[in-house]
Amino acid sequence: MKQTRLGDILLRKQAINKEQLAHAQREMKLNGVSLTAELVKAGLFTEEDLAKFIGKSFGRPVIDLSKVDVQPNLTDIPVDMLRKNAVIPIHRKGNAITLAVADPYDINALDEIAFISGSQVDVVVVTESQILAKLEEMDGAGQQLEDVMGELGADEMEIVDTDDLEVDEHSLAAETETAPVVKLVNLILLDAIKRGASDIHIEPYEKSLRVRYRVDGVLHEIMRPPLKMRDAMVSRIKIQARLNIAERRVPQDGRIKLRLSKAKTVDFRVSVLPTLFGEKVVMRLLDSSNLQLDMVKLGYEEGDLKNFQHHIHQPYGMVLVTGPTGSGKTVSLYSAVAELNQPGVNICTAEDPVEFNFMGINQVNVNPAVGLDFPAALKSFLRQDPDIILIGEIRDYDTAAIGIKAALTGHLVLATLHTNDAPSTMTRMVNMGIESFLVGSAVNLVTAQRLGRRTCKECSEPVEIPSEALIDAGIPEQEVGSFQPMQGKGCNVCNGTGYKGRVGIYQVMPVTDEIRDAVYAGKNSDDINDIAVSQGVKTLRMAALNKVRDGSISLEECLRVTVGD
Repeated sequence: MKQTRLGDILLRKQAINKEQLAHAQREMKLNGVSLTAELVKAGLFTEEDLAKFIGKSFGRPVIDLSKVDVQPNLTDIPVDMLRKNAVIPIHRKGNAITLAVADPYDINALDEIAFISGSQVDVVVVTESQILAKLEEMDGAGQQLEDVMGELGADEMEIVDTDDLEVDEHSLAAETETAPVVKLVNLILLDAIKRGASDIHIEPYEKSLRVRYRVDGVLHEIMRPPLKMRDAMVSRIKIQARLNIAERRVPQDGRIKLRLSKAKTVDFRVSVLPTLFGEKVVMRLLDSSNLQLDMVKLGYEEGDLKNFQHHIHQPYGMVLVTGPTGSGKTVSLYSAVAELNQPGVNICTAEDPVEFNFMGINQVNVNPAVGLDFPAALKSFLRQDPDIILIGEIRDYDTAAIGIKAALTGHLVLATLHTNDAPSTMTRMVNMGIESFLVGSAVNLVTAQRLGRRTCKECSEPVEIPSEALIDAGIPEQEVGSFQPMQGKGCNVCNGTGYKGRVGIYQVMPVTDEIRDAVYAGKNSDDINDIAVSQGVKTLRMAALNKVRDGSISLEECLRVTVGD
């Protein structure tokens, strides 16, 4: 399956120009329609000509859907989801389904259908209007979730109170026989654990309610419960998380502990946010049994791992881990702390919130509501005779200033920061108000990281990528002929997505004398980046391409999680 998107293909084949594509993409976002629909609407193609072009470039047949006898009940995927992605299943053979699609280059749509159906996916090309017409026929054929809830007595549902925060498997089984809302919420929690999700999103809109899971870093729509269940579902979750169900105007945060067996519990970190059409709930799954603290298995390359380990074993100084939310920063810090956790070492952490508990480490949950914010916790730490201090996140000048002070007075400080890459972290600290000579003196090493979806080992196969796309991605021209990306085709192991698990992509930048001099001189992040690269530091794109070379991730995933140099 080629990884270049439809717009790029159209430009490369000179079927349209950049201005026409930019206009179509703008209108597509404004009108909430697909790119194919907007291209036809703009008069750039007829539907039939565009389908023929896509079929030829993608190497798949173009069919007339009106002449195809679509097998009923091929999947359990709701019609709304098929309509959103402009796809329709037309045939099943074993664990493989054939999808009629208007845009086979929409990899996210194909991934979502493969994930939800748990099947391998093959595609044929049809016009979008034929898909939508066929879906209209199907819309009334299947029994919708609202009908199922009606049969269960959803109109008479009530919220069942839970006195104990810990819910065991037996009580869960009993509760699923009571009110439908209780059953639905419990099934969502258990299903998310089963699928290996990291987050659950319950999102209210004006005329619909959507449930999505984040699996391997990508959100997948799972179901659309009836809108009338919105308040009941949110209230049920708020009761389990010990939140105020009467308060719907301000954000709330809580926790649910779910006991699956004597040996396994899963924590759900619950965040409730008032939105225009109701309260949105996001639950982060914290499963300590899946916590990977082995640095070698996290994805560090050998040289980068040696650099990182060398600096976390220094007696003082600051090591910073940077990246966006969900990039694995906390796991990297926990891995470092786990390695440093010895009987002769006093380790104190300030986190918001504490995600996993460790024996032998003094962990503090910051609580700004009672005055225990990061600066207050760090000031207290300095009176607790610490050897190592972990700061969950440097958000402001006060936290940064105390962390720098601790690093300069004989403590090893580990912290996270939100920046795009390692070089920009130095200038970010200066922009917070810290003197450049303090930043240069205190910081020993900066790591920037991303998480990429790992290519499924069971179904990985070589994939053909145009030379121009490889060069655009950053592959040196002399390597293009020998560069062979891999891509999962979808199998039972990966639920038909081609991806299984995630792997870290790291930029590890030791702060050398030359970089310190650049910080002292007030150089910008581009100048610091040039110095670091000249000293052998890989950018995030370079590190991601190395993962493509060894088959860990696909080229599509490299382009998704990193930007070009």
